[in-house]
Amino acid sequence: MSIKHALIFLFIFSSKTLIAAELINLTTNEVNNKLTQDALVIDIRTPAEWQRTGIIPGSHPVKFFDKNGKFDADKWLATVKQLQSSPDQAIILVCQSGRRSGRVGHYLTDKLDMSNVSHLQNGISSWIKEKRPTETSCAPTQTC
Repeated sequence: MSIKHALIFLFIFSSKTLIAAELINLTTNEVNNKLTQDALVIDIRTPAEWQRTGIIPGSHPVKFFDKNGKFDADKWLATVKQLQSSPDQAIILVCQSGRRSGRVGHYLTDKLDMSNVSHLQNGISSWIKEKRPTETSCAPTQTC
């Protein structure tokens, strides 16, 4: 076998590892369908936002950014890993408009090479606009 053929063979059978993880944009219908498929839905907004609008039923409120836009990725990831039922469980990120969840999703896929990460495009505002259900959520230090 020539070197050219060997390189083509090697590329074909190792191309899966060469493909970078990619953030997936989901519609409200797609998120709703994935809720029944054991996806882990993480609402990355602030406690004030969770109280104002509620959260998607079954989702987990885990704030990513502080009020100054700073974040502790290691601490946040440790919390997410505790919530995951398996390392390859699908993760769906939710914020108010889709902007922050897109940024966090790209951070996870581009910088940390995590796969199976998606986010609700247009955020919970699109969920609420379609009159989908929400539930009350409180920060761990608050009483509801």
